[in-house]
Amino acid sequence: MLRQGRHLALALMSFQLLLWRESVTIEVPQDPKILADLRQPPTITKQSVKDYIVDPRDNIIIECEAKGNPVPTFSWRRNGKFFNIVKDPRVTMRKRSGTLEIGFRNGGRPEDYEGEYQCFASNDHGMAMSNKILLRVSKAPLWPKEVLEPVVVTEGSSLVLPCNPPPGLPPPFTFWMNSMMSPIVQDKRVSKGLNGDLYFSNVMAQDAQNDYSCSARFHFTHTIQQKNPFTLKVLTNDPYNDTSYNDSDPYGGRKVAESTPTFLSPLGSESSKMVLRDEQLLLECIAAGLPTPAIKWFKKGGDLPGRKVKFENYNKTMKIISVSEEDAGEYVCMANNHLGSIRHSIFVQVKAAPYWLDKPTNLVLAPEDNGRLVCRANGNPKPSIQWLVNGQPINNSVPDPSRQMMGDTIIFRSVQMGSSAVYQCNASNQHGYLLANAFVSVIDMRPRMLGPKNQLIKVIENNRTFLDCPFFGSPFPELRWFKNGQGSGLDGGQYRVYVNGTLEIKRARAEDEGTYTCVASSILGMAENQVRLEVKEPSRIVRAPEHQSAVRGSTARFDCKVKFDPSLPVTVAWTKDDKPLYLGWRLRKDEESLTIPNINEGDEGTYTCTVKTEIDQDSASARLTVLEEASLNPSVSSALPPDRPDPPMDLELSDPAARSVRLTWIPGNDHRSPVTEFLVQFEEDRWEPGRWQDLATYPGDLNSVILQLAPFVNYQFRVVAINAVGRSDASQPSPKYQTSSAAPDVIPRGLRGWGSEKDNMEIIWEPLLDLEKNGPNLHYSVWWRRKDLDKEWNNVTVMGTKHVVHNTDTYVPYEIKIQARNDVGAGPESNAIIGYSGEDQPISAPTELRISKVDSTKANIHWKPVDQVSVRGEFKEYRLYYWRESSHVPGLVFRKENKTKGFYTTMAEPSAILSDLVPFSRYKMFMVVANNRYEGPPSNTVEFSTKEGVPDAPSFFRIKPKGFDTIHLQWDKPLEPNGLLIGYQLKYQTANGSREGRPRLETFQPNVTEFTLRLPDRSTRYNFYLSALTQVGAGEIFVEESPFFANEENITDATGLGDKTLKTVPVTQPPITLTDLIAGAKYHLRVYSHELSSVTSKSVTFETKAAYIDQVDIATQGWFIGLMCAIALIILILLIVCFIKRSRGGKYPVRDKKDLPLDSVDHKDPDGSFDYQNQNKNSSDEDNKPLQGSQTSLEGNVKESDDSLVDYGEGGDGQFNEDGSFIGQYTVKKDKDETEGNESSEATSPVNAIYSLA
Repeated sequence: MLRQGRHLALALMSFQLLLWRESVTIEVPQDPKILADLRQPPTITKQSVKDYIVDPRDNIIIECEAKGNPVPTFSWRRNGKFFNIVKDPRVTMRKRSGTLEIGFRNGGRPEDYEGEYQCFASNDHGMAMSNKILLRVSKAPLWPKEVLEPVVVTEGSSLVLPCNPPPGLPPPFTFWMNSMMSPIVQDKRVSKGLNGDLYFSNVMAQDAQNDYSCSARFHFTHTIQQKNPFTLKVLTNDPYNDTSYNDSDPYGGRKVAESTPTFLSPLGSESSKMVLRDEQLLLECIAAGLPTPAIKWFKKGGDLPGRKVKFENYNKTMKIISVSEEDAGEYVCMANNHLGSIRHSIFVQVKAAPYWLDKPTNLVLAPEDNGRLVCRANGNPKPSIQWLVNGQPINNSVPDPSRQMMGDTIIFRSVQMGSSAVYQCNASNQHGYLLANAFVSVIDMRPRMLGPKNQLIKVIENNRTFLDCPFFGSPFPELRWFKNGQGSGLDGGQYRVYVNGTLEIKRARAEDEGTYTCVASSILGMAENQVRLEVKEPSRIVRAPEHQSAVRGSTARFDCKVKFDPSLPVTVAWTKDDKPLYLGWRLRKDEESLTIPNINEGDEGTYTCTVKTEIDQDSASARLTVLEEASLNPSVSSALPPDRPDPPMDLELSDPAARSVRLTWIPGNDHRSPVTEFLVQFEEDRWEPGRWQDLATYPGDLNSVILQLAPFVNYQFRVVAINAVGRSDASQPSPKYQTSSAAPDVIPRGLRGWGSEKDNMEIIWEPLLDLEKNGPNLHYSVWWRRKDLDKEWNNVTVMGTKHVVHNTDTYVPYEIKIQARNDVGAGPESNAIIGYSGEDQPISAPTELRISKVDSTKANIHWKPVDQVSVRGEFKEYRLYYWRESSHVPGLVFRKENKTKGFYTTMAEPSAILSDLVPFSRYKMFMVVANNRYEGPPSNTVEFSTKEGVPDAPSFFRIKPKGFDTIHLQWDKPLEPNGLLIGYQLKYQTANGSREGRPRLETFQPNVTEFTLRLPDRSTRYNFYLSALTQVGAGEIFVEESPFFANEENITDATGLGDKTLKTVPVTQPPITLTDLIAGAKYHLRVYSHELSSVTSKSVTFETKAAYIDQVDIATQGWFIGLMCAIALIILILLIVCFIKRSRGGKYPVRDKKDLPLDSVDHKDPDGSFDYQNQNKNSSDEDNKPLQGSQTSLEGNVKESDDSLVDYGEGGDGQFNEDGSFIGQYTVKKDKDETEGNESSEATSPVNAIYSLA
């Protein structure tokens, strides 16, 4: 039976694997036409969060969006029952959406709508459902009224002040303040717990100077509620005097009983904590005791998760982010002072709400297809899986013969039309749930072609070609390709059909031209599309331009004969130095060449001919070199430029010797540049055959030299000639020449002895170079002996470059010598050098490590040295390990970093200065002695604190315009306060160009980080200098400039303020440009290394030029210039219109405009204009008509020469005021002589018109 069961299970698994392998999900293309015709069940696209807390002052909006075809309809359930939206006038649903809006303009309480909501989106193919949305209204209840009696406590004892904030939704954030609205300073002794209570590890007399009030800030209402304050009375043995308080003696000399640590929170010796996976774990231990206990954390049986753990609240709180199952276990917090220690164990359990392993996804199938939906989730405890279909449990739904349930998987076999539905998977345990919608859509659609119809594809012959044929259908159609409507489908050989319908032609030829038809067919029908392929000849340049040199003033011609497919339009273009070539009147281009007559220096460059069609292109380039003009009687060669020399010829060897030979050669043509030197190179075939190496150089007037050679080398030589232009090619090699063997000439280099272990010594050296071996079978003789003992030399012969001497004493000196040998003989012997055997770990530690003087950044350290024998190696240094344990600034977070510093000293009473410390911090340190390999045991650990210093610059400083003439300044506290901040100091002054105003000063409390300032003049530039303050003084200055308001130019201006104003510019590579400097200011400049501050250049002083910046003038304002330009443009347009209308008027008599009297009835109107009549009675009515669109002259006679707009503004002694036809009114005065002498008028000039307005 067992074997049968196994066989049955294996058969079932094989069937499932086969079914899954055969299942195919259809990918629907994002084609608008396809999507419009595709029927699909609903899909939820947007919904509100599960735990939804709303503000009672706002309308309630519960989101629910879905898509589908047909468009879904929406319904809601509230607390598991149908929610009839129509009957509630306050509830509306958005159009084409399921989002609910609940308004309270006409009354009603938001609390009445609290509950659990769920949205349902449905159409003809199924129903999707949202998560269950728990709607709750935010609450900010008032603090219960209570009368708090004064808290009486004895000095030195512990105290807990309860907060007990009112239960808000969400819970409020609590903090403690005094009656002056200043936060209670928290430190290692006084801190707030996770429950909001204020804990005193021990009470001091000065604690009674404050009252203590717990405040609660509510998130949604942005309100703060304050509890009645606690009054604290501290009972002391002796009267308290606040002037006697100091850090070293906080109790002012009074005797206060010390106590061992006890836990205030949590109570007892152990407790437990449960946390959910991926959430944040917070563990807290707060202890009482005097002195104040220090808190340390451990994990039993393992290490704390270093990357995820953070310690807060002076180590009282341990936070582990993104908790996982591995973080479960027993955590121990230990509180200790010098009287004792106490431990508390916290047992942490990690549970998990459900999380997805395999989330179900939508399934699109064709009829008779197979598929599956998988829903896998994990959690702690393991979640239960429930399947629903269209919002109903699957067991209660209509049976579907194509569907089979198998645990967390639904199998679909041979689905049919009508099987479309939306399936829901619900994974839940006691800590939460997951809900996923996944639809199964069964569609049938005739094959469709998605690409353009009857596409024409042009390709180049012999290129790889792709013909696209995108298609879609359900069931998935079968695609086949045909050529010219004949034959069977194309596949195989040089054709390949891809799954997406693309046909590949591996190498297009002329016979591949034709019409290709792709046919997609299924049981529902077929669709086809055609692609016409044309194979074209490639475009190529058959006669390319060639490099040439031409004398200035002559003619150059570049050929460019092209061949291309005659059916394609072609363009031939020339470029010079990769830029389009402008032909102009001088250059000539025809079909096959480019001609450049009368060449000059500007014609020199690289010319490129490019032939281009719509589907390909080809190009070729050549360089034109322009030569200087020939002399009056030039020779042919004098017009040519100098060139590299020809290689030397006919190399001969003579006068052979043991270590030399004579080499002779014939120089080649120097090409109008004398040869300055010859380079002789050699190649040997024993060590590096084929590699030519430089041997020696000789003057250019020699052609026979004696070469100095090395023994035991088979040489071959060649010569290179060099002139001012460059090197020649190498000559042909000489005959080979073999030198005879000899003993080595050199001593091996780099000899030294050192120990790799405590009981050995390694003797190493560098091998001789190949050309230094001088003969076969090179080996080395090594001698050594102990230096402090008068013993015989030890000797060994080795082939390599290393020998190890074993069984030595620890770190003792040895004398070492070496000699190179070969089969011919021995080389010279080296001098004896001193080496040492290996080192061991030092056995002694420095003692009495102490601190004598500490300021804010430095400390003087002293110690007792060790005996040099105990170092057991070469004394390297005393190595100090130190680290910043904590900061005296409450709440400051920093990264602990172990640092080391070495001190080399052999003094009997050594001391050193430890610098670069962070002010107002607590440090620990210890010291070891070190040799080259090991460190000794540590000394005593010393703890010390640095004094308060000036703070760093604020972490940021931003200035933004807030109104027409108001700016808003924001900053944040320094990353390193270096002490207790007592406030901020802001200096600012005007800085327009070289004129600087008087500095002004503002100071702020330490909790103020913003300031609004109204500027008296928005166009004036201001420089702002912000620094933080401690009791020591002002810190580093952060400099910013006031922002630019609208319509202001971006003029950078800055002014220094004292010696502390410093600007650094990071430099990666010189040179650099300094910007934002002040006109007429003096600067000091130096360049230094960021890593090594001691590496610096000398200071350079320079002064910028003075600048004159005029005061703001309306004529320089952008808006005024724009207005004047617009007016001028309107005048110009109207003048053009007048001229055009006049030119269309035909012939008309021109009147003389001199001395025409006004009619007796003429009178001046109150507005300053004149009425007048034409007094020429003989003129016809047509003549008397003024030209339409033009102005009539003020004088009776019109000059015949020109009747144009130049007459504007003339008319005797009076002034002519135009009635707003152009730009309002403008006037130009002229005297009588000027009017008679020059008929042209300046009044029509737009510039004059503008000046008349001004």
